[in-house]
Amino acid sequence: MARRPVRGITGREREVLTVVGRGLSNAEIATALSLGMATVKTYVTRLLTKLDARDRVQLVILAYDAGLVAPAR
Repeated sequence: MARRPVRGITGREREVLTVVGRGLSNAEIATALSLGMATVKTYVTRLLTKLDARDRVQLVILAYDAGLVAPAR
């Protein structure tokens, strides 16, 4: 399967997208990336907008398609 690069997002947004792709909750993301909850919510909202994603599930799919997250073996 060809990977589709994710364009137009910052490095930090890419980090957030990666952990969203791993299924982490906002609280878990905040802990993992040393961010406040409000900041995590802002990043997720920006990703939804920038990537034209309908919901968090679509963000997970985009993370997999971009190769940011690998399927479990």
